[in-house]
Amino acid sequence: MTVVGPDALDYLQSQVSQDLQPEGDWPRWSLVLNPDGTVVSAGLIDVVESGFDLVVPEATADAVLARLLRFRLRSRCEISVRRDVRGPYENEVDRVRDGWPGSGEFAAKLVPQCFGDQFVRRTVSFTKGCFTGQELVGRLDARGSSVPWRLVRASGRSVDEIDIFLKSKGPAGPSGVTSSIESGPTTIALGFAHRTLLNESLPAGLALEALA
Repeated sequence: MTVVGPDALDYLQSQVSQDLQPEGDWPRWSLVLNPDGTVVSAGLIDVVESGFDLVVPEATADAVLARLLRFRLRSRCEISVRRDVRGPYENEVDRVRDGWPGSGEFAAKLVPQCFGDQFVRRTVSFTKGCFTGQELVGRLDARGSSVPWRLVRASGRSVDEIDIFLKSKGPAGPSGVTSSIESGPTTIALGFAHRTLLNESLPAGLALEALA
């Protein structure tokens, strides 16, 4: 996805969670948020001539485009989707092993803090000024980032075994497996669990960690 034009910096700066001022290293991870602070997608932003490239998972591209166009109004910039861009991960195996959320995780429509402190540190600037979705994200940060749902990485004998365990504690909600890969006889999965599950004893053959 590209955002180019005379107002590209000012507009994108008001719409994504990362500071896009030119100082520092590029590319930079950022988030596109809904006005209520929930994540539409993470993306890797880089500087290009007359604007920026924003690389997001293909499955979230249309939602990101719609969200960015929603508030463009009179800003002098053009936003378009390119489908031929390589992402930061070669494949799903690398992404899941790394514990980095993708389109399956973003479909849960949760706030950034649900994806872990490291995710927030890499994608959100709390000093850049206002951006869409900032109010709730900033308030949660000021209150210690306590959220009911947490992204976890789990391994076990099957997707079903992991999914059942992730849904075994807490109220109805977005719990369960969202992405998985096979590694020999072991399934490795990303998913969401209620925070009360994180202190439970694990069944034999299952490992679980909340992503920091």
